[in-house]
Amino acid sequence: MFLLNNHSYICVFKYCFYVIVIVKSILNISEAASIAIHSMAVIAQSEDLLNSHQVACKTGFSKNHTAKVLQTLAKYRLLRSTRGPGGGFRLGRDAQDISLMDIYRVIDGDLTENNCGLDCAVCPVRACIFGGLEQKFTNEFRSYLMSMKLAILPAVRKTARVGSGERVLEEAGR
Repeated sequence: MFLLNNHSYICVFKYCFYVIVIVKSILNISEAASIAIHSMAVIAQSEDLLNSHQVACKTGFSKNHTAKVLQTLAKYRLLRSTRGPGGGFRLGRDAQDISLMDIYRVIDGDLTENNCGLDCAVCPVRACIFGGLEQKFTNEFRSYLMSMKLAILPAVRKTARVGSGERVLEEAGR
C-alpha cells in the first residue's frame, strides 16, 4: 500500500469500507429469507410431512424463527400445513412452479436497487468508481432467483413432495 499521509489513509479506508458494505449488501438476504429457502428445500425433498421442529433441526436455524417463517410461507400458500399429531408442512404447489424469487419475495419483498454507498455530493470522483457494478450484481442475483426453481436445486432433484403425491425428478434437471 502506497500512502502519502494520514488523509490518504483515511480516504482509502473509507473507500474500502464502502466496497465491503456494497459487497455485503449485494446478495441482501436476511436470515428469515435464508431460513425460508433452506426450509423449502428440506420440505421439498421429504417424503413425509415435516413439522417446524424437524425443519429447524435439519437446517440448524432457531426453532422459533423457523416456525414463524414456515407460518408465513403457509399464509402465502407456498406451503400447506396440517395441524395436530403427525401434522406438518408440505409444498403448496409443484416444486417446478416455485422459484427461489417466489420464496424470497414472501419474506423480504422485492430486491432493492443497490447504489454506491457514497452520497454523490461528497464523492470526490466525477464518475462512479463502481460503474454500476452494484446494479449488475443485483440484476444477476434477481435473474438467478427467478430462474432457479425449487425442483432443480441439487438437494431436491431426486424426489420432491408435491401436494399430496410424490414426484420423481430426473437427475438431469427436471
